[in-house]
Parts: sequence; C-alpha cells; structure tokens
Amino acid sequence: MFDPVIYFFAFGLFAGILRSPIKLPEHIYQFLSSYLLIAIGLKGGIELSKNPIGELAPKAMSVALLGILIPLLAYPILKKLGHFKREDAASIAAHYGSVSVGTFAVGVSFLQSSGVPFESYMPLFVVILEIPAIIVGIILAKGISKDLNWKALIHEIFLGKSIVFMIAGLVIGWASGPDGIGDLKFFFIDLFKGALAIFLLEMGVITAKEIKSLKQYGGFLIVFGIVMPLFSALIGAYLGHALGLSLGGTTMLAILSASSSYIAVPAAMKISVPNANPTLSLGASLGVTFPFNVLVGIPLYYKFVTTLFSA
Repeated sequence: MFDPVIYFFAFGLFAGILRSPIKLPEHIYQFLSSYLLIAIGLKGGIELSKNPIGELAPKAMSVALLGILIPLLAYPILKKLGHFKREDAASIAAHYGSVSVGTFAVGVSFLQSSGVPFESYMPLFVVILEIPAIIVGIILAKGISKDLNWKALIHEIFLGKSIVFMIAGLVIGWASGPDGIGDLKFFFIDLFKGALAIFLLEMGVITAKEIKSLKQYGGFLIVFGIVMPLFSALIGAYLGHALGLSLGGTTMLAILSASSSYIAVPAAMKISVPNANPTLSLGASLGVTFPFNVLVGIPLYYKFVTTLFSA
C-alpha cells in the first residue's frame, strides 16, 4: 500500500503521458518548491536544537565525502560505457552525487507513515550533499582552470535558492526551538504533507515530459538511472550503519544517496559548464531516477536496511 502522496505523483505522471493540460502555473510550482525547502529545514532545525552540534561534525564530514565519492564513481561509467562527452558525463555525475529534495520529502513521509523514527538532523545532510558534488562535477568537466568563474560559481552554490531556503529554515528552527515556533507550526508542519502532494502531482507531469526526451538517447540512461541509485543506496546504507545511525536514519541516508538533483545542480552546471546538454541530465534524473525512487526505490531501500540491521 503506497503512501497517499505517491498516488498524486502517479496521477500527474499518467495525466502528463496523456497530455492533459493540468500543469500548475509556474509561480505556484516555484512557491511549493520554496515552501518545501523551508519547511524541511525548519523541522530539522527544531530538532537540531535538541542535539549538540559538536557531536555531528564527524558524521557531517563523512556525508560530505559521500558527496564526493558518488560522482567520482559515476563519471567513468558514463564516460567509458555510456560514451558521453566529458562535459555531459561530468554534469550527469554531479546530478547523481547531489540530492533531490522532493525524494527526501517523500522519504520523510514514507518513514513517518510507517512509524519509523529517524535522526532529526537529516536536513543538515541534505544541505551538505548539495555542495561537494557540484564542485566535483565542474572539476571533472573543466579541470582546475584560471578561466573558471569561481566567484559566480560560489555565489550559485552557496546563495542558490535551494541552499538559502533550507539553511534559513535550519537556522530559524534551531534558534526558535520546539517552544518558539508558535503559530508557524500549522503552516510549515501541519500543512506540509498536503503541499507535498500537490508538488508531486506537478512533478508527475514534468516527469512525463522528460520520459519522452529519453527516446532519442537510447537505453543507456534508463539503465543508468535505475542501477546507479541502487548502487549509491547501498553505499549510503553501509555508511549510515557504520556511523551508528538508527534504522530510520540509515534508510534516509540511503534515500539521499540514491536521489539525484534537479534544482541546485542544473543551475550551477548552466553557469559553469554551459556546453553540457541539460536534457541528458534532467532526462535521467527526472525521467528515470525520480519516479523509480518514489514508486519502487524508497520501500526497497527500507527493506534492505531492515535486513542489514537484523543481520
């Protein structure tokens, strides 16, 4: 039995395939994505206020290394087996080294519906995983060059919408604590799942469009978009277990590792690697990996982690 929010995604996907004109206005979609980023950060910040930040440093560093490792593993596969040019292989690898906030939100909903608790600082890991994969992707594509506009790149990475909104939520939630959030609780906490449902409806429509774009690039990206998340999820699961995370926390790290970006990385790649074809990256990320994770991957990762903990 799927979480109800998954049915919204499936409905949007089906409607998009049938070319139904149900696409949300752009400003509504932008509002929902911004709302989810802030709400995820806020909830994490509230819980983060209950934990000593110093104890998180080793785990945060390990997660940052994970964000470096995954694109380094993905790049040679794309370059040698997929025969993509250097810029495209690096861009796709960066997408898969980073994270999907939408997938994270669905993972949160899945675990909460299943009654599985997880560490409150998981949104912090989302922020951490956004950054290193972008830097690695750009270095893989261009090398370390004096011609690289590092000022524009740093601005896009650290002041891009996804990072700023999530950090804002984390800081505000951490500063306010569970008792200081007050009337904001209804808007950012109680209404979260409803907003996620509408967001996933729109994501289903967008996914249908990206699926069509994959036809001209053959089956490699489809296979890669399924196999790579499975492999990355295994790495995330074993790392979470080694770090001593709970069953839910390890599952969340596996979900984050398996997800691929469609917000922060495309914006950064557009600035720093303009020769990369964004259709390839978004086609794989949104057309294959996102629906696979939402419909199949998340329950699968949870079952694997459950087996890992019972071994």
